Formats: sequence, structure tokens, C-alpha cells
Amino acid sequence: MLNTLKGKMATLNSELAYRMRIWQHTAKLPALESSDRLIVETLKREGAYVTTLADLGLPSTPEMLQAANQQLSRMADVHNAHLNKRLPQIYTVTDLPEFYQWGSNNRLLKIIENYLGLTVAFHGVHLRKDFPNEHQFGTLLWHKDSEDRKMVKVIIYLHDVEKQHGPFEYIPLSLTSYPHLNSYRIDHKLRQSGYLGINDEQVEKIIPKSAWQSCMGKAGTVLIADPRTALHHGTIRTEARSALFFVYTTNPPKRPELCTQYWDDTFPKPEILQEIA
Repeated sequence: MLNTLKGKMATLNSELAYRMRIWQHTAKLPALESSDRLIVETLKREGAYVTTLADLGLPSTPEMLQAANQQLSRMADVHNAHLNKRLPQIYTVTDLPEFYQWGSNNRLLKIIENYLGLTVAFHGVHLRKDFPNEHQFGTLLWHKDSEDRKMVKVIIYLHDVEKQHGPFEYIPLSLTSYPHLNSYRIDHKLRQSGYLGINDEQVEKIIPKSAWQSCMGKAGTVLIADPRTALHHGTIRTEARSALFFVYTTNPPKRPELCTQYWDDTFPKPEILQEIA
């Protein structure tokens, strides 16, 4: 009983300190152009913003895309057609300058800082290929990420993504945030799953499928999303999907141990790719 009380007090103190840091940092937030302010406002309201590399217009985009396609071509062939659950193929490309330079662009960091309300930690980049699967498991289940109280993932499609490729799908925050009753129902289902995720049938009993936002798009589509606050998943696919994932939290994040995967040896790095090629 005493330990439980101490744990709750520690959590409360941590949250109060977090709120104080946000309040203190408000006056230090960098100024934004109106178009970038729209991204922040949409993120706060909906949980995601869809744009394109062309519309973002970051200067190092051509070099980043060339490096992405080069690394994608070096990925080892995966013979997994016989498996019931085909796990994604993930490579950490954070150390390659083309990716780090794009992800640490000052304008992009300003947008993310204004959304998070605090200084930004850019953790790294995953090059990811997701394979066809007939059943929901892993990130195909509806879930929320756990690295921080709020975070941002910038997802870039490396080829045209249509329904058969399993696009990123989310539910707008207006339907799932407190004090909306749906938020309590969703969180209850997530707790019951051990926070591993819930399937389409469970979600549809709470929020109609017509409200789900499926993010299909051409190559170069960019999804700027908060996977901590927005309920989301990758949909069932019959064809593979390749994308880049740039990951950002506040500095420091609430759970830093979950962020090391974006730069450590959890997944293969370009040096290993060179040997495979």
C-alpha cells in the first residue's frame, strides 16, 4: 500500500514538473511561418498532418531520397512467404549524413519544438519494409507508442502507397481525447491487451470505421504524426510497403530506454548492409 502511494506521488510530481517545464519554455518557442504554424495546429487538433516532400521543400531532400533508394536496394532478400507472421525488415540509417542532415533540419526542428512545447531530441531514422500479412499483430494492431508524453514521427513513403500496401491509419484526436468517453473506452481496451494493441473489430465497436483516416499517397508523401496521442496502426496489406521513420521526443523523453533502438545495434546498420551487398 505504501509503495503504491509512493509510486503515485512520484508520478504526480513528474507530471507537475513536466507541466512546469512546458510553461517555462513557452516564451522560448521559435517563431514559425504561417504554413508551418498550420502543421502544428493540425497536429494538436488531429494527431497527424499529411503533406509531401515537395511541399515541405527541405533543401537536402534529393540527397536523402537518393540515399534511401540506395540503401533500400541493398536490403537482403527475405524469404518469409511460408511464415504466418511476417515481421518488418528494419535498418537503422541514423549514422548516414544524408538522413541525419534531413532529420535535423532547423525548420523541421522548429515545427516539432512548437508542437512538443519543449526542446527536441532527434533520436534517429529507421528504413523499414513491411511485408504482406493476413492477420493483425504487432504494429498492425491499433496502439499508441510509449516513448514520451508527446512525440513526433515523420514517415516518408518511398513508393506509391495504396490500400494493398497497408497505409498508415489513425483516428483523429477529436474522437479519442479526454474528456471524450471514447478515450476511456479505448484506454481500457489497451490496458486489457497489456498495451500490445487492439484489433479492428474492437475499435469499430467504439469508433465507426467511417471515422478512421487512411493515409494513402504517392511516393514522397510525408506523414507528420504523434503516435503517442493518436491511436494508429498499419493496415493489413497484400503488397510490401517501404518507408522512412524519423523519430523525435522532448529532451529528455519520459522513457529514454525505449528510444535507444533508433541509434544502437538493435537493428542492422549501413556497415552491415555493405557486407551483405
